[in-house]
Amino acid sequence: MTESRKITVTQVKKALKDYDKDTLLSILMDCYKQSNDVKNYIHVLINPDEAVDELYTKARKLIMNEFFPQKGYGKLRLAQAKKAITDFKKLSNDETRTIDLMIYYVESGVKFTNTYGDINETFYYSMASMYANVISKIIENDKLYIRFSDRLEQIVNDTSDIGWGFHDELSYSYHELLAAVDGDETI
Repeated sequence: MTESRKITVTQVKKALKDYDKDTLLSILMDCYKQSNDVKNYIHVLINPDEAVDELYTKARKLIMNEFFPQKGYGKLRLAQAKKAITDFKKLSNDETRTIDLMIYYVESGVKFTNTYGDINETFYYSMASMYANVISKIIENDKLYIRFSDRLEQIVNDTSDIGWGFHDELSYSYHELLAAVDGDETI
């Protein structure tokens, strides 16, 4: 089987212009029924506050479930937890709650390690990378510093007994933030 040729946005626009309103509505409804992403997107368009609240709650639950499910042990499917954050960001465009979810991801990883013991280098790299990403976003928008500074500091404090250089990496990132907030870009 040969790979189908991709249709461009311009081609889609051109083709859709030929349809009447009822046909376009029918196409949209079919998309709505077939795709959860489309369904969520339309919910955000129609009722943004409620839909974003629901998406945020769902994303937090998905993250928590990867670390501390209601039954059994966490599966630590970090890609699933990150996807929850990415999907929320894409649909909501809510920077503050996206950063909150990113911090929650790292907090959950730290709590998991402190509960069950050391994991592995890949795990800690993922946590440190997410933490550094949060730091860079807060440096870009320092109004978020006050909202999240206590949690960011607590994460560093909670990693003091964790190996793999994890604590050092987070501490370095946190001190970069402090230097930026103080107006001194050098560390």
